[in-house]
Amino acid sequence: MTADELKSIIQTGLNCQYCELEGDGRHWYATIVSAEFEGRRPIARHQRVYATLGAKMHTDEVHALSMKTFTPAEWASREN
Repeated sequence: MTADELKSIIQTGLNCQYCELEGDGRHWYATIVSAEFEGRRPIARHQRVYATLGAKMHTDEVHALSMKTFTPAEWASREN
């Protein structure tokens, strides 16, 4: 799977204001900004992203995904 394919899957299932992916085809590192993360704890945010991937996590198409998740307000305050 390519970074563009993985990014497309995440963005199709989650309304992202920003999504950046790096990786080697099996191990991925993502930074994701979404209003859908408002009021959610980090584990719930990660579960929401994993839900967009469905069986791809279980069939080893995506072996590992590390992520940083932000709400738009968190992302904006981080940039200042």
